[in-house]
Amino acid sequence: MSRILLEVCVDDAEGLAAAVEGGADRIELCSALAVGGLTPSAGLMALAGRAPVPAYAMIRPRPGDFVFNVDELDIMRRDIDAARAAGLAGVVLGASLADGRLDAQVLGELIGQAAGLGRTLHRAFDLVPDFAEAIENAAELGFERILTSGGAKTAPEAVDMLARLVELADGRLSILPGSGVTVHTIGQILPKLRVTEVHSSCAIREPANDAKVVEMGFAPPERRRTDAATVSALKARLGAFAA
Repeated sequence: MSRILLEVCVDDAEGLAAAVEGGADRIELCSALAVGGLTPSAGLMALAGRAPVPAYAMIRPRPGDFVFNVDELDIMRRDIDAARAAGLAGVVLGASLADGRLDAQVLGELIGQAAGLGRTLHRAFDLVPDFAEAIENAAELGFERILTSGGAKTAPEAVDMLARLVELADGRLSILPGSGVTVHTIGQILPKLRVTEVHSSCAIREPANDAKVVEMGFAPPERRRTDAATVSALKARLGAFAA
C-alpha cells in the first residue's frame, strides 16, 4: 500500500501550529469545529497561507443545513476569493437541495469561483439519499475528493459503506474517511479500505482554564485542542499500515 496522507482539521492558530509540528500532510482550515466547521477568518487564512503545509479553507457561512440562499452564496464566493488571496491550496465546499441531494447548480457556481484551487466536497455528502448519484455528480463537477463518514455519525461505524463508496468512485476522485478517526479507531478502518488519505481532528479534551470566562459565556466548560503528539502518533500508525 502506498503512503496514506493525513489531513488535520483545525480552527485556530494554536491548532494550525500543532498540526504542522505533528507532521500533518494537509490542513482543513475552519472556525467553529464544534458545529462541524465554518469559514475561517481572513486573518487565520493569511496565517495558514504562510504555513509549510497546504491548507484548504472550509467555505460554510453558518451552522445548520447546507441549503443556501442568494446572499449566502454571495458570501461564499467572496470567501473563496479570500482563500485564494491568502495563498491557500484549496477550498472545502458543499451545498444541498431541500431533499438532501447535492445542489449541482450552486456547486457548479462555487467551483467556477474556485478555479485554480483544489476542491473537496464536505460532509453534506453524508446527507444525500443516493450515494451513487452523488458520487457521479461530484466527479462531473470536478471535485478531487469527498470527505465522508459513510453516512454514519462516525467513519468507524460505516466501514462497509465506505468500502462501497471507494468502489463507486473507481479512482475518479478520492474517498476521504473522516469523523471519529483516531489513533484508537484507525485499525477498524485500515487496511479494510483502499484509501490514500484520512481526515482527523487529532484533538484532546481538556477543561477550560478560566472559570470566569466560562461563567460569562465566552467559552464552553471543555475544549478540544489539536495536539501535536496525537498528530504524530496517527501519522506513525498510518505509516505502519502503508508499510
